[in-house]
This record gives sequence, C-alpha cells and structure tokens, in this order.
Amino acid sequence: MKWEGNVRKMSSLVDEGGNVSYLWSGKDIGEDMPAFALDEWLGKHVKISFEGKIHCVVTGAAISKTFGEGMSYRAFMESPLACPSIIRPELSRIHEGIALRDEAWEREHHLAPHVVYLSQTSHLKVGVTRASNVPSRWVDQGASMAAVVAHAPYRQLAGEMEVALKEVFSDRTQWRRMLSEVSGDARSLLEAKEECFDTLGMPYESFFEEEDVVQALHFPVRFYPSKVQSAKLDKFPTLEGKLVGIKGQYWLFEDGRVWNVRSHAGYRIAMSAT
Repeated sequence: MKWEGNVRKMSSLVDEGGNVSYLWSGKDIGEDMPAFALDEWLGKHVKISFEGKIHCVVTGAAISKTFGEGMSYRAFMESPLACPSIIRPELSRIHEGIALRDEAWEREHHLAPHVVYLSQTSHLKVGVTRASNVPSRWVDQGASMAAVVAHAPYRQLAGEMEVALKEVFSDRTQWRRMLSEVSGDARSLLEAKEECFDTLGMPYESFFEEEDVVQALHFPVRFYPSKVQSAKLDKFPTLEGKLVGIKGQYWLFEDGRVWNVRSHAGYRIAMSAT
C-alpha cells in the first residue's frame, strides 16, 4: 500500500477490552483524505520519504519549519490552537467572559466539561483534558492505564486543580521510558488518586470522581526494542524498516528507531508498506 500527503496526528479507537487500534487520516495540504487502518502495516517493511515540503496545519501555507504542532510562526502566535491556555489550562479566562485569542473557539473548547486525571505513562502523571477527549488523550500519551480524579465544568478550574497536584505528581512524560513495556498497577493508581483527594482537600471535594474506575489500554506492539532512538525526517529524510508497534503517537521500528508522528504534523511525505 502507498500513501502521499501531509502528516496529521493519528486517531484511535479503543474497544471494550482496552485494545487500541489506529487510523491514519492525513491531509492533502488542507483537504481531508480517506482514513485507513494501520493494523495491516504492522510486521511489514515500511518506507517513509520526506519531500522537503511542509505546510502549516492551520493555513496550508508552505513553510520552512514548524512551531507548536505543525504551525507557521504567525499561526502559532495567533491561532487558538496555540492559545497559552492549551499548555497551561489555569490561564484560561473564558469562564469570566474574557477570551485570550478567539472567543467562539474558547467557548466551545474551554467553556466545556473537563477532567483532571492520573495516567501511567513512563510513570504516574497528572493531566487535564476535555471530558470528550477521554480516552483518546490517554492513548496519545501512551498510557497503560488511567483514572479520572475530578470533573470540572470549565478548563480553568481543571487547570487550577492540576497546578495543586503538580506539587505531588509530575505532568511530564519521559518518552523513552514510555516506549517500553510499562506495566500498570491499578491498586497503586487508585492509592495515588486518594492522595490527590487529600492534596486538593475540601475546596474541591464536590468535583471529585468517587468511583474507582481504571481504564487499561493495550497497544498494538509486537515487541519493544531494548533501546530507542528518535528518527527525525529533517535529518534523515528516508526512514525504512520493519514496523513492530505503535504506541502513543510513535511508530516503533525493529531496529529501535522511533518516529514521532505528532511532531511531524504538516510534513509532506510519501510512505508505503510491503
């Protein structure tokens, strides 16, 4: 199978058993392209070729380098997709009627139910996402399991709770450790959730998720290389080898090289599987 177009973040599906499958749905600059399942590419020889062209994921303009996730510098400075409250949810003020960049967009995306969660990625980490992004956000992070700690009616409040919890838990993932066989421990995760309740205390008690529901996730990985090395298309425009797994937004090759799909958003590539 062959494909040519501009890279976008993979989408995913999770079945009742927590098994993750991936869909590839890139763009032809800014136009949608048909999606297809990536399962059939596993175990095959995959070749990816970078043509040296990049198009801004917001405007479609040709650019020489990306900012954020596939944006031109102008889009990064102006688009709501790079709003400061994306990275730091506590900065959102749309609940006060104040927009940081785009009122309509922020009302739709930030004045909406959010969750504070704990996930087991490279280690236990705290995070925030829109409620509608569960469990896809956990898949994107490569989490082996996750649990909701609290619900919030808008983004800023969820971010406020996250800030408090970052005194106890990290909000970062060590990607090399995540791209290994990380075993989740549901009991430890739930004990950490109780610690979150203690840290947040009574002011946030009404938002706590009391049910002990843990979402386990199983990624399509045939085996994990003992060592991994990031493969960037800017430096090596051709990447090929046997594809042995997909986890988070990474492709794992048999020789230990890994390709971060998300960090190549906007890149125009040709790829094939044989």
